[in-house]
Amino acid sequence: MEKEDKAGLVELRRFAKLLNQLPSPDFKSISRCNRRVCFIQNKQWEGEIIVGLAQSGSTTIDKCIMTFSSLIVEVNWLYDTAHSSLFLGLLLYGEDVHKHLEKEGGSIRMMAEFLPFLQDISVFVSRCYEVFRNIVLQIYSFYLIRESLLERVSDRKLLQLWKALGDLLSILIFMDEIIQRHPVLKTHWNLLLKSLQSAQHNPSRFDADKPLLKPLMNVIHQIDAQLMTGFIFRNCCQQSFHDALYTDGRFSDNLRCIISEIYGTWEQISSNDIADKRQLVVIIALLSFLCQTFSLVDKRLVRNIWNSHKRLAAFHIIGDIIWTPCEFLLKNIPEIEKVIDKKQVSSIFGIRSLLISQQALLLAQEVSKNMHLLVEWRVKMDEELREWPQNNVYGRLMHRINLFFKGMRQADLLSRTVRLVLCGSLHENRPLSRSTAIACIRFIEIIKEIEFLFKKWWDEIIESIQQALQHWSGQLLRLVDAVKKSAREQAHVSKNKVDIIAALAVVEASLCGSVSVERLAVIGVALELACYTKIFRAEDQEMCTNALIRMETLLSLQQTLSRLCDCSFLFWNRALISTYFDSLVKDAAPHIQVFFAALLDVQSMLDVCRHTSVDAIKGKFRDEIYTDFEKRFLVKVAEAVETDLRFSTHSYLHNVEDELSKCPVQQKTFRLKSLLQLPSIYLCGQFIDVRRYTELYLERAFYNLTAVALDDCSSYRQMRQLAMEKYGLHLCDSHLPFHALDQGLDVLLISRNLEAFVSNYNYNLNGQFFIENDSKNKHLNILAVEHVANSIRTHGTGIMNTVINFAYQYLKKKFFVFSQFLYDDHIRGQLVKEIRHFYAFADQTGKMYSVKRAQRFNASVKDLGVSDEGYSFLDKFRVLITHIGNVMGYIRIVRSGSIEATSLSLSLLPNFEEVTPFSSIVSECSQCSAKTIETAKFLDQIFEETREHLNRTNNYLQILVEVFSKELRNFEKYDHLANFYIIIPALTVNYIEHILACKGTLGRRAQQNNVFTDDGFVLGIAFILVTLDQLSKFNSLNWFSSVEKTCKEEISNVKGSDFSTKANVEPSVKLRIAKLELYRKFG
Repeated sequence: MEKEDKAGLVELRRFAKLLNQLPSPDFKSISRCNRRVCFIQNKQWEGEIIVGLAQSGSTTIDKCIMTFSSLIVEVNWLYDTAHSSLFLGLLLYGEDVHKHLEKEGGSIRMMAEFLPFLQDISVFVSRCYEVFRNIVLQIYSFYLIRESLLERVSDRKLLQLWKALGDLLSILIFMDEIIQRHPVLKTHWNLLLKSLQSAQHNPSRFDADKPLLKPLMNVIHQIDAQLMTGFIFRNCCQQSFHDALYTDGRFSDNLRCIISEIYGTWEQISSNDIADKRQLVVIIALLSFLCQTFSLVDKRLVRNIWNSHKRLAAFHIIGDIIWTPCEFLLKNIPEIEKVIDKKQVSSIFGIRSLLISQQALLLAQEVSKNMHLLVEWRVKMDEELREWPQNNVYGRLMHRINLFFKGMRQADLLSRTVRLVLCGSLHENRPLSRSTAIACIRFIEIIKEIEFLFKKWWDEIIESIQQALQHWSGQLLRLVDAVKKSAREQAHVSKNKVDIIAALAVVEASLCGSVSVERLAVIGVALELACYTKIFRAEDQEMCTNALIRMETLLSLQQTLSRLCDCSFLFWNRALISTYFDSLVKDAAPHIQVFFAALLDVQSMLDVCRHTSVDAIKGKFRDEIYTDFEKRFLVKVAEAVETDLRFSTHSYLHNVEDELSKCPVQQKTFRLKSLLQLPSIYLCGQFIDVRRYTELYLERAFYNLTAVALDDCSSYRQMRQLAMEKYGLHLCDSHLPFHALDQGLDVLLISRNLEAFVSNYNYNLNGQFFIENDSKNKHLNILAVEHVANSIRTHGTGIMNTVINFAYQYLKKKFFVFSQFLYDDHIRGQLVKEIRHFYAFADQTGKMYSVKRAQRFNASVKDLGVSDEGYSFLDKFRVLITHIGNVMGYIRIVRSGSIEATSLSLSLLPNFEEVTPFSSIVSECSQCSAKTIETAKFLDQIFEETREHLNRTNNYLQILVEVFSKELRNFEKYDHLANFYIIIPALTVNYIEHILACKGTLGRRAQQNNVFTDDGFVLGIAFILVTLDQLSKFNSLNWFSSVEKTCKEEISNVKGSDFSTKANVEPSVKLRIAKLELYRKFG
């Protein structure tokens, strides 16, 4: 074994080992996508293969095959180079990226930067001239070969070489067309030419180096004469050849026959299928060359080709260029007006406008039809390519190939139509109607959908192509082998037969290898040299021709697909892009990814820009498209979401029934949600995320509006929460101080001035709010749970500890006064006396503390003295207890406010009962790293701590009870506090009289005190009873039963037995009855 073979075997083993180490993927679970990271190209380059294939043993045949095949391959390279870079470089000139044209001399500077590219084009055109001259002379020389070297030369038509000559001429035709239809290019060129001429006459004025200026002017004049005059094609055809060539009738007759044969084939195909644009250009180019070179016009041939406008009057070339073949013939063959009727000549100038108008009218009608065809073709492709067939492999393979051709045919038809309408309207300055523009957009979407489907199944398509190429190669190989054997078995083998066998041997050698462009060129030339049209049977000849055409098509399938589905013409149709962006918001099912894929074709086209840097022109295009997209779509979506959030937050402003009556697809929320769910869009190196843009837009809008008016902070917080629930938008908090329209009193300020607050505000237990008891203003301030929640949102939950600390310090002071009052000898003695009396007469009173004794106790305390304001000591003690109760109510309302303030945050947490621990999920996955497992455990720990905090109830009232009860329940030290429960009945009587007095004065203009609730006393009594652990002792007094009984007895005594019969009752009696009812109610 050779060293090279051993080395190759070692590398193969290494590669196999690498593949074995890779995990086997589950291809069924892999989702196919349109964007492919790796794209297999069905292309190869075999530069030296032609010489190696042309080794038949016949010197003449081998030389002809090598020469003609090399020329065909070079023309193909020139054709691809012109269409892929040179034409586009010319068309892109004039895009002012750096604002040069706004400055003086900017156009000259732009053209100076473009000059090297023009020189490259000049070199390219010169090369085309050389190749053209070489082909013509090679064909001419071929027909002059002696019979001794090659018999029946005239039977070899060299059709492939003539077509290559037509392709070469088409390059020059299009070059002329592009330059002459580029006014910016010509204007800037003339300015540069004039400036250099002025500099040449006066170099010192322009600070120019005269020795260097002369060669530069030579280059400028050469480019001007060669490219800018519009005679690139004509100058090529008018090159000087041998004089004998111009007078050789056989050469011109052969060319005429070739043109007629190509046109006949084109006409036949066009009548049943789409007309081939490239083939028509070849026919027009060869006809123009024939007429200009030999100064003769074949009337019949010219009329036939003139009638091609009935099949294909005008078509798109590249960029924004529309080409009309008949106009070109009139321009380059002046004698044609003598052959064609004048009416037809005059009507040809309006045929393009008529064609564009007709195609524009048919666009809207063809959209639905082509959509159905696309769906049908997609279903068939998915069914066919899902798995490789096991039975009838050849039939299924041919079915696949036909499906490929069908998809490309539809893409070609749609692409031709939309390019003709858009670029034709642009060329004629004709505005597009909205319906036509929308139809063009739909056509573009269908075209890109076809391309996406090819990319989706590209691996299977490549495999099928290779199978088909192998199959047709085998068919041709068997056919050629059979014909060659038949020729060898003949008794007499002539010189012509030997040449045919030699040519067929080259065909066999070419078919034995992989199919490539070079091999197909060799096969085509060799078959023509073998006169296959005469040695093959009719059916074999047709099969051979069709097989070669199909092989050539499949070999260039990727390039053909890219050309057919290329939407770079959108670069010159920016208005259509704007129209599409405008229609997106109202579109029920936008294919935005598809359309932006069409814009990516523009990005690929910009890579060949030569008058400025590629990055600069790409950046300019990207910025323009993004600005337009943002203005016409992104901002509208964000504004629509913002408006919907506002209406939803203030749902009472619109009618819900109108929304319920609509179809879900028509509802604004449904459409906006579908738009926000669009995947990220790629545009020239930048990703556009509709969802993220909307989030940033709303965050910015909410922040700015909140900063202007902090009172709206609550509304925007609700809108953030609603955006999460309704659209799945994650909006960051503005982190601004929280305020609301109903902000209310500040908890922090209240805590700092707690004594003034509990003195000036009254607590309502049922409504859980504080209300100001008196004010100099027309309105009274109020403190509710919502206000406390607003303060907590403003300052944070840290103020909770501050509130408890202030309450504790305040209660310490109040309990000191509380203890002093009960320690007073008069009060203490009276309380002891009341306790003894209650237990002494418990049986007589039914173990109920008497209301009269409570009233007598109240009166006796009043006898001890009254303040200047009319308050007794018991009144002041009641106020003290009310203040303590107000503090308890304040703590209670703060706790409720904290729960409400955190309710929005709690809604973001999952249901902990339904959450599976992440650590258990990760542990089941064998491919997770240790870091991942650690992170999962940390997340579970966070959820567990959150669950514990939620379940933990911080009852601040209970905390205060525990703190004060430890000290106050020490009755050995504070034995006077043990008598507190007996003073409650007297305090209750005092409280009821106070409330009744306030109720009596409520609403009077002269009175400033408008107290209607004062539940702080009730809460204070309850708190102290629990703190002193005297609740059971107080219950033993049965105070409330005593009040109920006393009220019933007094009411019955006041009314008397004949109360209902008296018509007139004394007002004092009525007042007494009403007072007892109220006393009974409040007691």
